[in-house]
Amino acid sequence: MLPQLLQKIANTRALVVGDVMLDRYWYGEVDRISPEAPVPVVAVARADERPGGAANVARNVRALGARCRLLSVTGDDREADTLVRLLDEAGIDHSLCRDKLLNTTIKLRVISRHQQLLRIDFESPVSKDARVRLLDHYLKQLPQSNVVILSDYGKGGLGYLKEMIEAARNADVPVVVDPKGEDYSGYRGATLITPNRREFEQVAGRFRDNAELETKARAMAETLELGAVLVTRGEEGMSLIERRGKTLHVPARAREVFDVTGAGDTVIATLGCAYAVGAALQDAIELANVAAGIVVGKLGAAAAAPAEILRELAHPEN
Repeated sequence: MLPQLLQKIANTRALVVGDVMLDRYWYGEVDRISPEAPVPVVAVARADERPGGAANVARNVRALGARCRLLSVTGDDREADTLVRLLDEAGIDHSLCRDKLLNTTIKLRVISRHQQLLRIDFESPVSKDARVRLLDHYLKQLPQSNVVILSDYGKGGLGYLKEMIEAARNADVPVVVDPKGEDYSGYRGATLITPNRREFEQVAGRFRDNAELETKARAMAETLELGAVLVTRGEEGMSLIERRGKTLHVPARAREVFDVTGAGDTVIATLGCAYAVGAALQDAIELANVAAGIVVGKLGAAAAAPAEILRELAHPEN
């Protein structure tokens, strides 16, 4: 069933909206401690730049073979130019609202021997004018979309969540949300939200077992009129609880974890595309689980291609 699902996904169109950023990676060796402070000295040997945040979600959508339109806000700077170039190279259609008052968000990671030593963030708030322009672009693109994926990194780009979700519901387009923060009321009415365990517990409180998780997640879904809640749980896999329906607990498939950066982007991109083609719930979760298992075996924000997924399905033990 999953190979056929991948074929169907190639014919769908996703509208990805949210906070984009430029992910920078500095790679080098560490062979001494600084005499100025008890910190390692990294001799940087090479650097890399990749689309991050909602842009990485869009990258994952394209990697699956689906068509994608990315909407977001950036600064009017060289980093935004770099993002445009990277998105064009990845074949991602995009409408980036440039805000002269904003610096494009940058996440700089320093890595040595496959380990992240440090992350430095550069960011600034989004203006109301840019958020209004983003909403206008969204309403124009919505009729051509099979699914909406909202990627909220808490940077301010999704200032009109309520209006976006309401418009999608009125158009009968499913809305999948990667949430942020301690207040989920802005996601009311979404088809599915995908917090990780820490994010879920920030809002719903800690849970000790599956039964307690199910109770808390179903209460959240009922209160916020959500179709379902998917909690990603790292090495414990993921759990999906429908408001009025099934509960599924799926074990993790990753054999070796190098980096969890962007794994949530892979999950929401895969689930969104599966929802868009009307996939059975269990198939959608299984596909997302396989894709996430592939991505955490790579270094940095990455994506899973259909060929990799098919190979994993054929030889899960390798």
